[in-house]
Amino acid sequence: MSQKPSIPKGTRDFGQAEMARRNYIFDTIKSVFKTFGYSQIETPAMENLSTLLGKYGDEGDKLLFRVLNSGDAFGGINFNEYIDEASGSVNSTALSKAVCEKGLRYDLTVPFARYVVQHQSEISFPFKRFQLQPVWRADRPQKGRYREFCQCDVDVIGSKSQLNELELVQIVDKVFSLLDVNVLIKINNRKVLTGFAEICGFPDKVVDITVAIDKLDKIGLESVEAEMREKGLTDGAVAVIEQILKLSGTISEKLSSMRVLMNGGSASGIVSETGLRGLAELEELFGLIGAAGVQSRIEMDLSLARGLNYYTGAIFEVKALDFQIGSICGGGRYDNLTGIFGLPDMSGVGISFGADRIYDVLTGLDKFPKGLESSTTLLFANMDAASLKYIFPIAKALRDRSISVEVYPDAAKLKKQFEYAERKSIPFISINGENEASSGQVNIKNMSTGIQHTFSKDYIEGITAFLEAR
Repeated sequence: MSQKPSIPKGTRDFGQAEMARRNYIFDTIKSVFKTFGYSQIETPAMENLSTLLGKYGDEGDKLLFRVLNSGDAFGGINFNEYIDEASGSVNSTALSKAVCEKGLRYDLTVPFARYVVQHQSEISFPFKRFQLQPVWRADRPQKGRYREFCQCDVDVIGSKSQLNELELVQIVDKVFSLLDVNVLIKINNRKVLTGFAEICGFPDKVVDITVAIDKLDKIGLESVEAEMREKGLTDGAVAVIEQILKLSGTISEKLSSMRVLMNGGSASGIVSETGLRGLAELEELFGLIGAAGVQSRIEMDLSLARGLNYYTGAIFEVKALDFQIGSICGGGRYDNLTGIFGLPDMSGVGISFGADRIYDVLTGLDKFPKGLESSTTLLFANMDAASLKYIFPIAKALRDRSISVEVYPDAAKLKKQFEYAERKSIPFISINGENEASSGQVNIKNMSTGIQHTFSKDYIEGITAFLEAR
């Protein structure tokens, strides 16, 4: 009995039309990265587990795909050593470490930090790189969430200047301008979030507070406050944070109000030097953005937290304004990510473009250019052996000018060849028989209008211009 073909849950095949659209996104993003002086690198799909473990928190560690050691991975394993005495069951975490030394990368940032440390003698700092590669997470598959998906990351490392943050905002602005999507760029600073915890009197609860307020858009203020109380915050502390989250006004007005609160003006009277530094950084960054003439809408969102623990300064999130979906970009500043690999005090900042969500936005807004799925511009019909000899030199001359050309492989009925062109959305077809060969002409028919044009076979420049003008 034959096996029914299938792929693992949470993964996808991409057909011709989908790949054309994905490449349109990737090519647009890459072109912008390059105009800002970023260069492309790639890292392996697999990393040593020692590189990945402990970098994404306990939940992240659970989502790592571990790769079984090659050969007889369980040979020589004494399973009794991995029995938990209390429960009598196997300690699967310890056993997996013994038989799995490698894992599929969870994101591109940690491998990037490893790359920088490993290749530091070959790199000129500040180092500006981008990567477009798949990552893997052992998450529960659901709509919009996959186990294998592509990340498009751009980072600069080796500089603390906020000109780098400005560049990332400019890159986002330019990419979505080219894609014709209106976006909102939300910005906050992790130092300000640390200030939240300090002025409410719970500096040891910064992670709990951050995790809670990061859910504000999803669960609402009342539920966020309930979660903070569950984590041990008092009503007074929650009231201080509520006061911050309810601040309104312009960016300048919010910064002014926050500066008062961080300088001892809250109910607790506590001063947060860290929070004040964060506000100063935000004020500088918004000043740079204003001077640079960024066109996209910019917002200071004091509830923006971003989940990953390694962010230390500015944090970014980008949302589409005209299409309901989660964030389509996110990132931030990390001051010591390379320190875990033995290279301390190497500050960096980066942002990741969510290709799958951007795809959904462009599809929903009908923003993909027409004809993307057509990989061929011109199809030469196959009339007979004699006509093939006539059209081969013409096809070669057009390909030399970067025109995509196909020659139909079989001398089939013209109806079948026309149907092939229609199915592949090929915009032009050329039918040349004995008459065209004897007169040295080329007939080209526009498939959408039905209008036929005739050229001299030697007028390749004219044929090229005609095909490119479609």
